Amino acid sequence: MSIRSPLRAATVAMIALMLPLAACGGATDNSLDALDAELNDGNAQANARDPALTSALHDQIMVDPNLASQSNRDAIRPPSQPYAAPVPTAEGAPVAGDVRVSEATKTAPAAKTDCPNCKAQRESMTLGGLASRQADRRTAACAANVSYSTRWSLRLPADMPLYPDAHVVEAAGNADNGCALRIVSFTSRAPVQSVIDFYYTRATNGGYSADHQADAEGHVLAGSRGNDAYAVFVTKVSGGTQVDLVANNGR
Repeated sequence: MSIRSPLRAATVAMIALMLPLAACGGATDNSLDALDAELNDGNAQANARDPALTSALHDQIMVDPNLASQSNRDAIRPPSQPYAAPVPTAEGAPVAGDVRVSEATKTAPAAKTDCPNCKAQRESMTLGGLASRQADRRTAACAANVSYSTRWSLRLPADMPLYPDAHVVEAAGNADNGCALRIVSFTSRAPVQSVIDFYYTRATNGGYSADHQADAEGHVLAGSRGNDAYAVFVTKVSGGTQVDLVANNGR
C-alpha cells in the first residue's frame, strides 16, 4: 500500500490540475459560438434592413451573351457603334431622333445618286486609308503618317465640330510638316438627315462649298474653301447614325 499510494496521489493531483483547463477550453468554445451567432444575427438584421445589399449578396451573376460576342479582337477598325447593352429608356429620356441642336439649321439639298466617295469609305479599312482616298491633294498627302488617339477629336476645326451628342469611337490626325489633318469616327442618336443638315449648315455658313451625294448604303457631304477641305460620311445604324468626319484644317 505504501508503494501505490504515492502514484495514486500523483494521479489525483494531475486530474485536479486538468479540470480548470478543460473548463477554460469549454468556456472559450462557448464564447466563440456565441460570438458567431451574434455576428450572424447582426448581418441578417442588416440585410433585412437593406434590400439592395441582400440582392447584391444573394442574386445570381448575370451574363449578357450578346455583349460576350462583341469582343471584336481581330477587327482592323472598331465596330460601327459603341458596345452597349439594351437598357430600357427612362420616361422622358432622349431617344433616337431627339437630339437638340442649339442653332438653326438649313435643309441640305437632295443628294446626287452618283457617289464614288461612298464606295471609297466602304473599301477603306482604316481612317488613314479613308483620308488617303479623298480628292483633295492636301488631305491625301497628309494621310500617309497619321497617328491614332481620341484626343484628335478635340482638335477639329471650329466650323466643323463634333455633332452635339457624338460618341467618339476612333480618331486620327497628323500635325507634322504643315499638316492639320483630323479624322474622327463617331456615333449619334440623331437620324441621318439631321446630321447632314447640321454639317450642311456649318459648311455653308463657314464659306465652304457643299456637295451632297448618296447611294443605297450611305451619304457623303463634301466641299472646300480655298485650301481647306472636309468630307462627312453618314451611315444609318441601329439607334441613330455612324459618322466619319475628315477635315484638313484642324486646330
